[in-house]
Order: sequence, then structure tokens, then C-alpha cells
Amino acid sequence: MTFAPEDRVFLAALLVPLPREFLRRLRLLVRPDTVLRWHRDVMRRRHARACRPKRPGRPPTVRSIRFVILRLVRENPSWGYRRVHGELAVLGIKVAASTVWEVLKAEGIDPAPDRGATTWADFLRAQADALIACDFIETVTLTGQRQYGLAVIEHATRRVRILGTTAHPAASWVAQAARNLVMDLEDARVTVSYLIRDRDAKFPVLFDQILADAGIQVVLTGVRVPRMNSLMERWVQTCPPRTPGPDPDLERTPPTPRTARVRAASQRPSAPPSNEPSGTTARCT
Repeated sequence: MTFAPEDRVFLAALLVPLPREFLRRLRLLVRPDTVLRWHRDVMRRRHARACRPKRPGRPPTVRSIRFVILRLVRENPSWGYRRVHGELAVLGIKVAASTVWEVLKAEGIDPAPDRGATTWADFLRAQADALIACDFIETVTLTGQRQYGLAVIEHATRRVRILGTTAHPAASWVAQAARNLVMDLEDARVTVSYLIRDRDAKFPVLFDQILADAGIQVVLTGVRVPRMNSLMERWVQTCPPRTPGPDPDLERTPPTPRTARVRAASQRPSAPPSNEPSGTTARCT
């Protein structure tokens, strides 16, 4: 005869409180040890059900430990999860290396080799408060003379400084513009660590030396890579190529016959006053 699970639970709950000697004197279909085993199984299942976690799987990492892991990685970009696990062990925090790896993966942090590399965009964002860029602006005046202006822009505030304009950007003029820039930054109490410029030949070696003496490191852009100085190049594109004035193409247009006659008549000496009545006009031949 086989008992159902419900019958076993009922018999175990009914007979277990009785002494074992009394159970042995009863005429049961099973032995007293079997009843006790049923009771042990019931208690084991009850304990397992009570101790079952509400959320399946491994328990989540303590928030304070996650904060320490992220801080170590943020302050030491070259550390991998193995190195972070070792530093946590030194601090007395016992977690598995796989836990550190899961925390970094959940936060979207790349592995140490990819995290240690600094891109140009990351450099611009990280050094925006101490970064300026400069470039020459070429324009044409009303008289047709070509002028060159040197402009500097601050990456943090987008403030533009025009250091001056000249028709002949000699080395001495560019060097003096660098001195004026250093004095302007000191007067404005602006701390600058880097200056981005292209490889234009109009920048002499003395220009970089003056900035280096002031604690400003010159960063050269790549060859034919204007996007490395995109902020300055974008501002230069917003400037008109020349000041408004007469179109030089119209000035080179050959004059028409009527224009030639009017110009010739205007160049003739004025005729003496005529004695004819005012209602008549003098004929020009």
C-alpha cells in the first residue's frame, strides 16, 4: 500500500508527538521510523521554503562596494578588473573577481586597454577650460588690399580675440601678437595650458617659444586634418571672405561705347559760357 503525500503529512503530524514506545505498541501499516522520516521530510521542505530567497540568482552587490569599484576605475583608468579585485582585497573587501567584472560591464566601462587610450574628442572635452585655438583669417579690403588677421578662440566660453590685422604677417608681427595674447590672458586671469594651431608657415618658431615661456603648450594639428581644430575652423567659415564693396568683376568689364563717350565728354575742358537764351542747350560735337 502506498500513501499519498497528503496522507504522509497528516500521519506524521498526528503520530510524531506520541512517544516512540507508544508508537511501537500501535498496530500501524508502517514502522515508527517511517513516520519519523516523513516528519523529517516535512520539516525539511518547510525550512527550505522559508529560506528560499525572494529574488532568484546571486544576491546583488552592496551599493557601497559598487561605489568603491567605480571610484577605483575612474581614478585609475589603466587598471583592469583583476587589479581592482586585488586592491579591494587590500582594503579588506571580499568580493570575487567576476563580481568586479560584472559591475564594470553593467556600467558600460570598457576593458583596461581600450579605457586607457585617450581620443582627440576626450582630450578636447577634458581640457576645454584650459584650451584655446588660433588661426589666420584672410580678407580683402575695399581698396583690394589683402589683409591677414590672427584670431584666438577659447573652447570653454567660445570667446574670440582678434589679435590684429596686417598685410604682411612677418615673424616679428606674429611674435608680438603672441606677447599681446599672453598679456591679455594674464589681465583676464584666464589659465591656459594648451593652444591648438595648424602647421601654417606664418607661425615662426619664436611664436611657440613665447607661449612655452608662459606655460602654454602648443599642439599642432595633423597634416590636412582641419577637424582637429574644428571649433576655430567653423568660426572662420562664418566670417565673410572680404568686406562689402564694389564687385571687382564689374570693374574689369570693358566699357560700352556710350560709357566711353560719357567718360570722354567728362574729361574735356568746360566750354565758355554761351550767349544763347536759356531755353537752348549747347550741342556737343
